Amino acid sequence: MDMVMRMVSEWPLVIFSRSSCCMSHSIKSLFYEIGVNPTVYELDEIPKGHEIEQSLLRRGRNPPAVFIGGEYVGGAHKIISLHLQQSLQPMLVNAGALVEEPAAVD
Repeated sequence: MDMVMRMVSEWPLVIFSRSSCCMSHSIKSLFYEIGVNPTVYELDEIPKGHEIEQSLLRRGRNPPAVFIGGEYVGGAHKIISLHLQQSLQPMLVNAGALVEEPAAVD
């Protein structure tokens, strides 16, 4: 897990994904629509991807596994739930992954 923690500590938003997974694709698309460019590690395409995936799975973190600000937030269902509760964007702003839009001046 040390390798995973190093990887997630380098970027404000990290997704461990599988390129063929529809839920991974949906979560990545959600972040892109919000205006965030996540750091994505496609576990089926990177060196040591299988090893990283096994480390995540041992801790109950199935791809897509989303880390915000170096902390594990959850998988697809959790991210969608946070988005619907309007809690996701503030988390991204706090982590430095998203710049908050200034309030409009009348």
